[in-house]
Amino acid sequence: MRTVSTVNAPAAIGPYSQGIIIGNILFTAGQIPLDPKTMKLVDGSIEEQTTQVLKNLDAILKEAGTSWQQVVKTTVFLTDLADFAQMNKTYNDYLNGAKPARSTVQVAALPLGAKVEIELVAEITK
Repeated sequence: MRTVSTVNAPAAIGPYSQGIIIGNILFTAGQIPLDPKTMKLVDGSIEEQTTQVLKNLDAILKEAGTSWQQVVKTTVFLTDLADFAQMNKTYNDYLNGAKPARSTVQVAALPLGAKVEIELVAEITK
């Protein structure tokens, strides 16, 4: 087992790791729209928050030596499913053709008042 940590994604705000690699599989912690430089929540639209979450996950993927093309599963947590269409468009545009399996659920609340949180599982092929 190996821990993944990068300064290009928000530092853990609790007793967890940004990511864990077991064998050739990466499991990430859920990422909310924190700016890794300021550790402040991106307090904007669902599109802006989703973009920041995906940037954070992208940094963890890169640190682990993998990419969106190797992501096999994502789980999206939204505080309002009415935001699904806007989140989905931003997600689709950012992933640039990658189409991992995905679940999307509505939750009562997310840390720091975030509108979206995403976690993923990816294969490491190198």
